[in-house]
Amino acid sequence: MSIRWGVVGAGGIANRRTIPEGILPAANSELMAVMDTSEQVAMAVGEKYGARAYANSSELYRDPEVDAVYIAIPTHLHAHEVFKAAEHGKHILCEKPMALSVQEAERMIAMCAEAKVKLGVGFMMRFHPHHLKLKQLIDQGALGTPVMGRAQLTCWYPAIEGAWRQDPKRGGGGSFADMGTHCLDVLELLLGKVTEVCCYAENLVQDYLVEDSSVVMTRHASGAIGMVDNHFNIPDAASLNVLEIHGSRGTVLCTGTIGQDSSGNMIARLEEEPGEYDAQQQREEDEDDITAKVLFPEHQQNIYQAEIEAFAAAIDTNSPPPVSGEDGLWSMKVMEAVYRSARSRQVVDLDEG
Repeated sequence: MSIRWGVVGAGGIANRRTIPEGILPAANSELMAVMDTSEQVAMAVGEKYGARAYANSSELYRDPEVDAVYIAIPTHLHAHEVFKAAEHGKHILCEKPMALSVQEAERMIAMCAEAKVKLGVGFMMRFHPHHLKLKQLIDQGALGTPVMGRAQLTCWYPAIEGAWRQDPKRGGGGSFADMGTHCLDVLELLLGKVTEVCCYAENLVQDYLVEDSSVVMTRHASGAIGMVDNHFNIPDAASLNVLEIHGSRGTVLCTGTIGQDSSGNMIARLEEEPGEYDAQQQREEDEDDITAKVLFPEHQQNIYQAEIEAFAAAIDTNSPPPVSGEDGLWSMKVMEAVYRSARSRQVVDLDEG
């Protein structure tokens, strides 16, 4: 069965990534309609991809040839559009952050459950082939006991008039809300759920009300410690966008995998046995004891295509979405804890229940 998609918010990430890299090449999906509050944008994107164009989301939701909608609009509008889409019986893949508050996210889940439609959240980095390969290595014990993980995503994002991500009332936060939620979702995939957080969030360079720098320390259910650092004040050319996982038998470093691209590199330095204590802490490589090599996933895939195909498959088989509304709700609980820690300068515990 081919799932027929409508897109709410046709500019931005939808036009750059999700439509051309996700919906169009997906084996079980097709694009039927797009909507944007800018009629010019809607018409241009619709013509570009051969889809019907709407300037009003209610008209798109009434389209009988649309089975599911991808919602890619400012965060403060998510809940309202999810309610409307669910009322019209449309399955919903909503961008992150899911909402502005935990309570709003809970209402979104309840509404979709009542309407008997699927609700998914757009954490597409879970589908990166390098991240899935790394999870496989961890699950197989190749890294030994996970000790520490770090995910970093940065960019240069100066003040832009009208930018909703720079307005706390519309975006819900700054660098952490926009990028850190992705990073932390990946760390939770690899190290288990977060149990406590400690955050510094500051505005150091840019001239707007949300933070342009955030550093979050986390403790995970596995016992491992994590670090997520996100910045809107580092030049793009200097942005490393790295993921590193350290364990008792070695380290895996991924570069260029945290972000919107499906490419990147993964290097593993793994020992069969760590050996005895070396006071000189030698770093020379012994090929008999240590492996330092580039690893390649068994299956290459575009993260947006994989995200769309997985959600469409959940609709077709009437199974839970791989990234569900409940996952989005948990991310909201973690995000609220992160900002509470930043305000109080204290460690905040999370109660998963």
